[in-house]
Parts: sequence; C-alpha cells; structure tokens
Amino acid sequence: MKISRLIILALCLSAVGFCIPVPSARAQAKPVELSYSIFFPAPHKNTVLATEWAKEIEKRTNGRVKITIYPGGTLTPADKCYDGVEKGISDIGMSVLSYTMGKFPLTEVIDLPLAYKSAVAATNLINGYYKKFKPKELDSTQVMYFHAHGPGILHTKKAVHKLEDLKGMKIRCTGMAAKVVTALGGVPVAMPMGETYDALNRGVVDGSMSPQEALQGWKWGEVVKFTTESFGAAYSAGFFVVMNKDKWNKLSPDIQKIIAEVNGEWIEKTGRNWDEIERAGRDFTLKLGNQIISLSPEENERWAKAVQPILGDYVNRMKAKGLPGEEALKFCLDQLKRLP
Repeated sequence: MKISRLIILALCLSAVGFCIPVPSARAQAKPVELSYSIFFPAPHKNTVLATEWAKEIEKRTNGRVKITIYPGGTLTPADKCYDGVEKGISDIGMSVLSYTMGKFPLTEVIDLPLAYKSAVAATNLINGYYKKFKPKELDSTQVMYFHAHGPGILHTKKAVHKLEDLKGMKIRCTGMAAKVVTALGGVPVAMPMGETYDALNRGVVDGSMSPQEALQGWKWGEVVKFTTESFGAAYSAGFFVVMNKDKWNKLSPDIQKIIAEVNGEWIEKTGRNWDEIERAGRDFTLKLGNQIISLSPEENERWAKAVQPILGDYVNRMKAKGLPGEEALKFCLDQLKRLP
C-alpha cells in the first residue's frame, strides 16, 4: 500500500513539473552590450539619430542587443575613432574618414570638390561607391553604413565675394578641404570641429570650410558674419559607422541580419537629416543678422576651375598606389549627374 502511494506521489510531482514554465535559452541569455563612440555633442541631431539607430536595433532584437552611446568624443576622440574600433576600445564608432588622412586613400574621392548639391546625393554616392569598389582599406572593421554632409562651403568673419577677397585668409579645415582652401588662395589651418568656435571667436582663424549645418549645430553663426555659397567648389566629407570585426563575428546570424536591415534604412534617414540641419543652419545664421553671399555664375565658375587640379592630383596619386582612382572618380561624377 505504501509503495502504491509513493508511486502515485511521484507521478503527481512529475505532472506538476511539466506545468512549470522553463525559461527559453533566448530569455535566459544575457544581452549583448556594445559601446558606440561618436564625436558629435549629445544634443547634435547626428547624435540623436545615432541614438535612434541603437534603440531601433534593441527593439528589433527584443532586447538581445543593447548599445550605449558615448557622445562628444568621450570614449575616443574623432581622429582616433576608427583605430579605437579596430582595437576594441569601442565596439562601434562614427567619425570622419579624412580625420586620418592617408588611411583610406581610394575613398578620398568622396571628399573631392565635386560641386555637391545636397547631403542626400553625397550620402547615396558614398554608399554606392563602397558597394561597387569594396576598398580593402576598410576591411579591418565591419562597415555598418556611410553618410556624407551637404555642400562644404566658406564661412568667414569678413565678406568674400570673389577669389581675390579670400587670398591670404586663414581658414580652418581638415582633410581634403585643406587642398580646396589652398587652391582658392586661402591659408589652410588644420583644426578639429570642437576647437573651431573658440578659434573663430578669438580671431585665430578668419573663417572655416564646412556645410551650413555647423552654423547652428556647432554655433558658428555666433562667431562668423558671412557665408559664401561657393557651390562650384563645394566638397563633402565622408563619415563612417563601423563595428569591431570580432564583435560582429560573435553576433548570431539573425542579429546580423537585423542590424544590416536597420543600416540600410539609416542611410536614407541620415542623408535627409543632414539636409534638414543644413536648412536649419542657414535659417539660424540669417536670424542672427549674418549675410549669405551668392556668387555670380561667372565667379562660381572661377572657383570651380580653381579646384579642378585637385581631381587630377587624386587620380595621379591613386595610380602611383596601384588603386583605381580614375575609375572611382568617373563613377562618382557620373552618379552625381543622376542623383538629386
């Protein structure tokens, strides 16, 4: 009798056990935590958009991936961001390719003065270029996506209506923009974005090259008086968003797929965002009483011709390195004719 009762008790306990919910392996797994280094300050709309990218990935992975944003260069400064991702100081990073001139030689084609008209066009161009050429210079990380700002033009403390007005002026710039400044007759002064406001305010430099978004996003409108719409010589700057290769390879295939999908969506979002903050920067400087100078068609053509040798120099430098610079430049020029 006792044996029968024990058997019945065992069967009951077994039945209860089947009713106890067992957490799934996915629910038990600790989320993947990733760090994201970005040099834009926290309030900047590019940081806001990067934060939304991170939150979208967390949402679509059901919390399996959590990304912490470190703005303002607090984790790695802008010029060390890519190296920081390579070395694992940060898992993800966004910065400017030209902040480490020479590291990405073929991709310098994006920064050439190609007479850019919009950030959407520049952003679509750099992603199209990467898809076609897949340059080995970026193989040390896992590329998320690229973007590029709107037309890089001149912002100064005194009016510049023609090339002669620019001669000898000290102009803050970085990367390829230094060659643009030199070709136009100015004196290039290398300087990070974060130091430019103070340099303009104290008169260390007479102006700076950048898209108009900097007039509000970096508050330059408070320390310059003029913007010269020199679109014939307008350049852009390519931005990368990359992930540490080892961290990427450790992610499950389904998570990699989700991130790739979000990346594709953020190309368009980021291009549009750049153009929106371009317009905001223009409105900001006008509200402060600053002047926007539009070059005459004849003067604009003079600026365009002045920077043309930079394109030929790029092709020659790439040829010396055994890289397809001529093909890359032709691709970019052809694509820009088709892009809005």
